[in-house]
Order: sequence, then structure tokens, then C-alpha cells
Amino acid sequence: MKQLVLPIKDSNILHEVEDTLLHNFKAGRRNYTIFQVGKATLLRVSDLLALRRNEIFNNDGTIAKNAYIRDKKTGKPNTLYLKPVKQDLKDYFQWLNQQNLHSDWLFPSTKHPDRHITEKQFYKIMAKTGDLLGINYLGTHTMRKTGAYRVYTQTHYNIGLVMSLLNHSSEAMTLKYLGLDQVSREQMLDEVKFD
Repeated sequence: MKQLVLPIKDSNILHEVEDTLLHNFKAGRRNYTIFQVGKATLLRVSDLLALRRNEIFNNDGTIAKNAYIRDKKTGKPNTLYLKPVKQDLKDYFQWLNQQNLHSDWLFPSTKHPDRHITEKQFYKIMAKTGDLLGINYLGTHTMRKTGAYRVYTQTHYNIGLVMSLLNHSSEAMTLKYLGLDQVSREQMLDEVKFD
């Protein structure tokens, strides 16, 4: 049976997940940064883990304003806006240097720095995080879905923006991806003034 991966809608749970990623693993700073960058850029995990260090960091260690990639799944070009995770990336750059982890990859494997962390490895990290917190809906797409949900709700339900950020071609696909269940729809409808 395929696991159901949902966005984290509750901010308290989101902070618990972030805290667990940061403090419960040997490479916590890397795991946390993967999650934060994934949430802010809405990248698929395959594109996120394949980011190269020089796409994000300039030679002097400063962070690029944007990164330009091509989505593996769709082949569409994608511009990543990095300002929302600038501090996380600065902290991560420091951590990489402290760990003496030099790699072409932004998110290298700690055992094999010549390779990036695999989706399977990151899935195990997310699954362990879920086990530690008693949450059964975490997976490798949690950060993308959580970021999309937050953009959607905090931009007053701007489906066009979310669709564009996800590189989706239909609103229906985006709404399904956001995990908009009946409860969410009812909460949104409660905000609508019908009179």
C-alpha cells in the first residue's frame, strides 16, 4: 500500500518536525536544511537532492539570489528564489565547513561526499522523524506539500501562484496535491461572507 503523504498544516507540528530533523540526527543541520530549502522552493525531492553547491553558493560562500534549474520530471525550467532560506543556508555553509565536508553536491552523503544523499536515505530520515513524533504522514514530499500549502493559505488562496511554483499544468492537480480535504474546504468556506 502506498503511503499517504500530507502537508503539515499545524505550525506547532511543523516546528516539532524541524526541531527533530535538526537535533535527532548526526547530520541534523543537513537534514534540517534539506527540509527548509524544499519547503521554500517547492522542489520535488529528486531535484532538491541533485542541487549542486555552486548553484546555490557563490565562490565566497554568499548565497545566490536565485538558482536556475530544469525540473527532471517535467523538463520545465525553474527559477528558485532563495531569500526565504538565506539564513538557513548561511548556517548550513558554516556547518559544511566545520564538518570538513567538501563536495560538488549541496547535500552530500556524509559517508560518500562525492555523492549526494539519496531519496531513500532522506525517506528513512523523514520516516524516523515521523516515528519519533508519532506522525504517520511524513515522507519525502512532505516539505514540497507543506511549502505549497503555506503559500496557498498565506497568499489568500492564490492557486495560480502555487500552481506556477509547483510547475503544475492544472489547478485540479494542484488542489489535490495540497491535500484539500473536506475539513479544509469547510474551514475556508467558513471565512467566506455569503451575505
